[in-house]
Amino acid sequence: MLRFKHLFVTIVGLALCVLSAQAQPRDSKRFAAIENEKIAYITKELNLTTAEAQRFFPIYNQYSKAVWNVRSQRQDDSTPSPKGTNSFNRSSGQRDVLSYDAKELNIKKEYRAKFAEVIGQSRASQFFEVEQNFRELLYKELQNRKRNE
Repeated sequence: MLRFKHLFVTIVGLALCVLSAQAQPRDSKRFAAIENEKIAYITKELNLTTAEAQRFFPIYNQYSKAVWNVRSQRQDDSTPSPKGTNSFNRSSGQRDVLSYDAKELNIKKEYRAKFAEVIGQSRASQFFEVEQNFRELLYKELQNRKRNE
């Protein structure tokens, strides 16, 4: 029980330090709460020890920021085109969806190797599945809240 308390306090403290150090416009109270839930979920699902969590989450935060940047670029480049034109054939600033997917895949490959140094190859690969499962749980929760409103 004492070990669990220590693990929980360490992870929450680490999460709060990281979130406060990376004050960005996207950091709202809801975002911080979701990110804390995500950190707890990842810790539980990957069965991270305290030492592993302390080494893993700074790398995870770098990964998260890199992926966020690629997704933001994709969003910025997806401005609606004038009616009757194809957004993929615009003469200025063609949007190549596959290039964004390739960038994101390269980031995942790079960080899987970094994660493996801390938590081993198996759990590093499992991380991406755990992250997807969390997104699905979050989406289901959002859908349930919308139905109940």
